Amino acid sequence: MSFLPRILGLAVLGLAAASALAQSPSATQSRSSHGVVERPSHVQLGPRPFFLVDGMADGPLKRELQQCARRGDFKPREFSIGHRGAPMQFPEHTRESYVAAARMGAGILECDVTFTKDKELVCRHAQNDLHTTTNILVTPLAAKCTQPFVPAVLDADGKVVTPAKAECRTSDITLAEFKTLRGKMDASNPAARTPEQYLGGTANWRTDLYSGPSSGTLLTHAESIELFKQLGVKMTPELKSTSVTMPFDGFTQQAYAQKMLDEYKRAQVAPRNVFAQSFNIDDLLYWVKNEPAFGQQAVYLDDADSPKDLPDLATLKGYKAQGIHIWAPPMFALLTAEGGKIVASQAAKDAKAAGLGLITWTLERSGVLADGNNGWYYQTFDSAVKDEGDMLTALHVLAKDVGVMGVFSDWPATTTFYANCMNLR
Repeated sequence: MSFLPRILGLAVLGLAAASALAQSPSATQSRSSHGVVERPSHVQLGPRPFFLVDGMADGPLKRELQQCARRGDFKPREFSIGHRGAPMQFPEHTRESYVAAARMGAGILECDVTFTKDKELVCRHAQNDLHTTTNILVTPLAAKCTQPFVPAVLDADGKVVTPAKAECRTSDITLAEFKTLRGKMDASNPAARTPEQYLGGTANWRTDLYSGPSSGTLLTHAESIELFKQLGVKMTPELKSTSVTMPFDGFTQQAYAQKMLDEYKRAQVAPRNVFAQSFNIDDLLYWVKNEPAFGQQAVYLDDADSPKDLPDLATLKGYKAQGIHIWAPPMFALLTAEGGKIVASQAAKDAKAAGLGLITWTLERSGVLADGNNGWYYQTFDSAVKDEGDMLTALHVLAKDVGVMGVFSDWPATTTFYANCMNLR
């Protein structure tokens, strides 16, 4: 997904949960080129979901979730979608992040798809994010970046006058070169005077504990497919917008859209197990026309920045008429606040009236909720958010009142827990 507001969480609890995930006693094991991969049958949630339940206001929902928490037997759920894996704690779009998400019971995992200089598909959130999500700036490949590192300009008091900058694209390097890099937490230091400093800046509610030299394994799109098959999950690739002008060295947008689906066909993945996504409606319409088996459950991501940008009922009906069946806007689009409570928005009601399936993004991607300033994802209902447990209240409204099919999360244990408690698929 686009946009990076603050990630929700107490880092200490997140770290404890992540440590718990390192062991999964009830799992079927498969073997890959990287070693043993576990296919969870029972999941490890760690303490975070239960911390959120404890933080809820007293009421029927809290009591229901408390009773569920005592059960202690949780299984993977497709309602729980691993957003780039589990990037609250693990470097996004890395093998380690994906495995962590599966161990937390995510039934669907996401590879954001872009391409290298030699037109090979890889998992990265953006074509031009290597300078913040990998170690490229401290490798010889830094010389190939579109914008080599430029140090910050500081005043006499050390305040930033001009932020440090860099831009490194997957299309700057070949696949072989891409595979030499290591993933890191998505961050940068605007006051950096050296490339090493620039790679810092990880927010204090995240961690670099899982970003060491033995982790952060980058994957091609094809490798992600094989890993997801071994983990026993469904797949939701997103065809990312490009930073380069298309066609790129003869590689057209339609060829790009087709190549992504061809890799699933080559891997013999059934279309019912793939939810192809794009913010570009032309990609959706291409799939609907040329790959109808995949187009049937292709997901149209909405890039609205505020409620005023959301489509009206007629537009939503138009999507359906064109063969688009799933609309995926950000959380704020589907929720609002009325009388101090979180409720379904008009856009959510319109989508239901238009006959569209709904997916939303992204849970666990904001800071401590009790501080009252929760950012972009909460803009329509922040006034009704008072404490950490309201995360589960919002999730409950999304599931029961809005009727979403699934929710992307940066820490899938929360959505897995809720889906188990509510007996969601």
